[in-house]
Amino acid sequence: MKKKGIAVGQPFEKRGYVYLALDEVGFCVFYDKKTKRCKVHEVKPETCVAGPVTFDINCQTKKLEWFLKTAEICAFAGKLDRNRERLTEHFKTARQQLLELINGLDGESLRAILKIEEPQTFKIGEESLAMDVAKKLNIK
Repeated sequence: MKKKGIAVGQPFEKRGYVYLALDEVGFCVFYDKKTKRCKVHEVKPETCVAGPVTFDINCQTKKLEWFLKTAEICAFAGKLDRNRERLTEHFKTARQQLLELINGLDGESLRAILKIEEPQTFKIGEESLAMDVAKKLNIK
């Protein structure tokens, strides 16, 4: 990112799992509030490939819940929200990548991710939680 002239002090955080850092108001550190665009879109980190799609696990309903970030924190999310056909197509890829992430993590790392609050999202779907994931999280 230095080659692109992009300076970000500490782009990643780690609390049991490494993820992109957020600024003081909850925006990704790569989001340019003036231009309302991602500073590193051309070379986006792997975590951004799933993009504005994120997940949570509802332990009581045993559901894997899918969320879309709001346009206020991700311009791409706004475009997807306005174009449901494009969202459906993007979701296929994002879902696959997130399922690989979920399945590849140990229980401790997965619990660390689930502790991360993401208030600037809205639910776009849900599905049954895989038994092996429930087992990792000690969900009965």
